Amino acid sequence: MKALLPALALALLPTAARADWKPTHPINLIVPWAAGGSTDQVTRVVAAELEKSLGQTIVIVNQPGGSGAIGTQSALDAPKDGYTWTAGAAQDLGAYETMGQVKTRITDWNLFLSVANVGVLSVNPDSPYKTAKDLIDAMKAKPGKISVATAGVTSSGHTAMELIAKAAGVEYRHVSYDGGNPAVVATVAGETEATTQLGVEEVDMIRGKRLRALATISDKPLAVDGYGTIPALSDTLPGFKAPANYFGIFIPKGVPDEVIETLDKLWTEKISDSEALKKYAESRAALFAPVAGGAAQKAAFPAVQANAWLLFNGGKAKVSPETVGIPAP
Repeated sequence: MKALLPALALALLPTAARADWKPTHPINLIVPWAAGGSTDQVTRVVAAELEKSLGQTIVIVNQPGGSGAIGTQSALDAPKDGYTWTAGAAQDLGAYETMGQVKTRITDWNLFLSVANVGVLSVNPDSPYKTAKDLIDAMKAKPGKISVATAGVTSSGHTAMELIAKAAGVEYRHVSYDGGNPAVVATVAGETEATTQLGVEEVDMIRGKRLRALATISDKPLAVDGYGTIPALSDTLPGFKAPANYFGIFIPKGVPDEVIETLDKLWTEKISDSEALKKYAESRAALFAPVAGGAAQKAAFPAVQANAWLLFNGGKAKVSPETVGIPAP
C-alpha cells in the first residue's frame, strides 16, 4: 500500500549536529491496550527496528484499562529520564483531558508516528447483514438494539461508530472491551453483532471469513492483501469523511534533549525507510506514514479535534475541548 502523505516523511527536522543518545539500560514502552491489538502490533514492529540502532532492549509492557488512560498516566508519571515511553493513537492521547481521565494535551508529548489506520465496519458472518446499508437500516429499525464491540470510550473503534451514528442518525448498543483484539474476537464469537475496530485488528478474521467486512469507515476504499477491496462507507453515506488516525510512540516532554534528538534522527534515517514497517502496513491493511516533530503534531491534530468534539457533543466528555486548546474543527 502506498505511503500516506509522503511529503510529511520528508518534513522531519534536519539531522545535522544532533547529539546521539546511548541508553545504558532497557527502555520501558507502555502499550496501554491489550496484547494483539492495533497499538500492540505496530509498536512491536517499530520497537524491534529501534533496538537495532539504540543497542538496548525495549521492553513492551501491556497495561490496559481506562480506554488507554491508565497506561498513559503511568508514562506521564514516570521519571523524565527518557526510559519510559508510551504508544497508541494520537487521537486518543488528545482526548484524555476532555474525558477527565488524564490531565494532558497532545502538545505535552513528542510524537513519533509510524502508520495511519483505517476503521472497518464488520459483522459476524452468521448475521443477516450483507452490506453497510443493511446494518444501518437495522439500527434505524431497532434503535439501541444492535450491539457494537469497541475497545472502549475514546478508542478509535468507538469514535468511528459515533461518526457513523451521527452521519446516519442511528442509535446502537455499545459493548466495551479492554482492547481492539478482544473487541474483534467478541464479534467473531457472536457476543456482539458488529465491530468498528481498525482494519489492522480485523484483517486476519476478514481474510479467514470469520468476519464480514461491510465498509471502510472512510471516504476511500481499502485494498487488503489476500482478500480484495473493501468499499468506502461514503458509498452508503454520501459525504461521509473521517480524518486519518495516526499511531505511534509518544515520549513526554521534559526528557533530556538528546533522547528526542536521537529519536528524530532515527525516524528520518531508519523508520521512514523501514522495510519491516512497510511490509507490516501492506500486510495489515494500514498506511505507511512515518513522521515526527512538528509535522507529526500537524498531521495528528485533525483526528484529535474530531474525536474530542465528537465525544463532547455526544455527552461523553466532561470538559469542553475549547477550554483545553482544541478548537472546533
